[in-house]
Amino acid sequence: MDIKENIISVKDRMARAAIKTGRNLEDITLVAVTKTVIPARIDEAIESGIRHIGENRVQEIRSKYPYIKNRVKWHLIGSLQTNKVKYIIDKVDIIHSLDRLSLAKEIDKRASMNGIVLPVLIQINVSKESTKSGIYIEELDDFLDQIQQFENIRVKGLMTIAPLLDNAEKTRPYFAKLKEIYEDIKLRQYSNVTMEYLSMGMTNDFEIAIEEGANIVRIGRAIFGER
Repeated sequence: MDIKENIISVKDRMARAAIKTGRNLEDITLVAVTKTVIPARIDEAIESGIRHIGENRVQEIRSKYPYIKNRVKWHLIGSLQTNKVKYIIDKVDIIHSLDRLSLAKEIDKRASMNGIVLPVLIQINVSKESTKSGIYIEELDDFLDQIQQFENIRVKGLMTIAPLLDNAEKTRPYFAKLKEIYEDIKLRQYSNVTMEYLSMGMTNDFEIAIEEGANIVRIGRAIFGER
């Protein structure tokens, strides 16, 4: 498994998808998902140009951080338990999976204690799958209103995970819907909400996601191979 060649291939596919929407590769952030990947292989990816890595689990961040440290931007992309926020608040650069008010409150508290303002993305369960985290679209307006009370978090965008379907083209409506919501929120005025990042698309469907407006994609298997 040649990680360098895989990264070149992924970036080429990203660039071709971006061109379809009048953008360039530089407009899209590639987050290499390092779930179960050992630090030595993450080093290979960093040496091959990866600048952002995404972890699903708090424990993996804690175990890998001493080796990788701040050579990359750390993205927490998996579900986050409230009682584990304290372990990663000083390590991650952005959290993609904000999906409830209690978690926002804890992130805000821990960020305040550490003297930081932490960027977060709201995870939206566009498909309403019971196996996925994220708030439903119809809950979003109320959630955005409630999030105004927190001074040490900044909502910077939205994230979603599309259903795993037999044909990636079938994921397009889910990505298109989130882009529509993203653009609608851009028109509103909030004290701590701006729409800068649209995190959607993984190995199976990232090209479709880019075509529908994603500017962050989270890719693991296409870079590191099957787990």
